[in-house]
Amino acid sequence: IVENRAGAGGNIGAASVARSKPDGYTILIVANGMAVNPALYADLNYDPIKDFAPISLLAVVPNVLVTNPARNDVKSVDEVISKAKAQPNHYTYASAGVGTSIHLAGELFVSMAKIDMLHVPYKGSGPAIADLLGGQVDYMFDSITSAKPHIEAGKLRALAVTTAKRSAALPNVPTVAESGLPGYELMPWFAAFAPAGTPPEVVAKLNAAMRQALNEPKVKATLDSIGAESIGGTPDELRDYLAKETAQWKVLVKERNIKIN
Repeated sequence: IVENRAGAGGNIGAASVARSKPDGYTILIVANGMAVNPALYADLNYDPIKDFAPISLLAVVPNVLVTNPARNDVKSVDEVISKAKAQPNHYTYASAGVGTSIHLAGELFVSMAKIDMLHVPYKGSGPAIADLLGGQVDYMFDSITSAKPHIEAGKLRALAVTTAKRSAALPNVPTVAESGLPGYELMPWFAAFAPAGTPPEVVAKLNAAMRQALNEPKVKATLDSIGAESIGGTPDELRDYLAKETAQWKVLVKERNIKIN
């Protein structure tokens, strides 16, 4: 049974699972907001590390830096940076909301490139894309899932993907790191967790089942269709990865003074 508990950047669903019986019958599928929210929310009513038993990383869905193809003056990351340096706070980038991976990709980009651009948050990716298509905003680090159809239709120009490696869904699009900003990486991930206290043998069984499922042709085809790439891994790998990501985003959120309004 899939129960969508939307709201508060995933916090409502996460808090519900954290309070659930640790028997393996209630699990949480969550995005990388799990690592970001401790820095964004002062009143978080759960601890992402202490209140959950990691099961497995599942998949990554890259973000892609896109712009309106009517802008013939920008066709690379280098040109985005050089123009932003020449005209501070002149250019804008849209997001699906404060604290989303789309927003954080832009904040990380601005921080590493040492440029000033104006963030324009929207209530979801749809309205943001609509204004990007209409020319009201200059750039967006959109999810490859929603951007790819517009890229293939020629309505958006893909400049670079945010992951360390190129995406199989857009193999001809370079990474941000290889096209003007070395060291840049943002990997929007999805992972599975159980409530803390779930028996290790139960976690191991869930982990094995998920890793097996990720290798099924039907699951791979479904992930491919949305631009996602399977990851898998052990519970310990997810625990270490979550701790690393949580520390990384805490630094950026503080540096960029990102706040949930």
